Amino acid sequence: MGSTAIETIFGSLDKYDKGSVEIIKGQASHYAFSNIFEVAQKSAPYEKVVVGLNLGYVIETLRAEGQSPWFTAAHDEFAIVMDGEVRVDFLKLDAPLNAGEGTQLAGELPAGKPMGYVLLKRGHQCVLPAGTAYRFDSRHPGVILQQTIKGVLSVEKWADICLQ
Repeated sequence: MGSTAIETIFGSLDKYDKGSVEIIKGQASHYAFSNIFEVAQKSAPYEKVVVGLNLGYVIETLRAEGQSPWFTAAHDEFAIVMDGEVRVDFLKLDAPLNAGEGTQLAGELPAGKPMGYVLLKRGHQCVLPAGTAYRFDSRHPGVILQQTIKGVLSVEKWADICLQ
């Protein structure tokens, strides 16, 4: 008896399988199913498109391309690069954001002390700490998944991104 090798296939903006949902019971409209690469492919750079929602927490897909504006949040956030290479620059803000939920714009050049940067490649992840501003930079199109709290920058496109 031989063993069958399992092959993991990673998607990218350039090549992905759409996939499908096999409905055992119920209606397809009761299920949310989307492909993060397809969502990013159809999004503007750094548009924060919600692809997962659990109470007030969201998973957002961002198309990484060029340099983003400075973002901040009053709570920790989390980012993982699913495709490409993304630099994340950090500033320790002089006046951290105390109100609001979710990601906020931090201004064109927020007042704060540079903390350095991380370079994320496919599968690399980082914490985006409360009290900091961060900016993404990517020379080539890529995909970021970001965990945060639903906020003013969160864009819901369920009718456009869900398989029905």
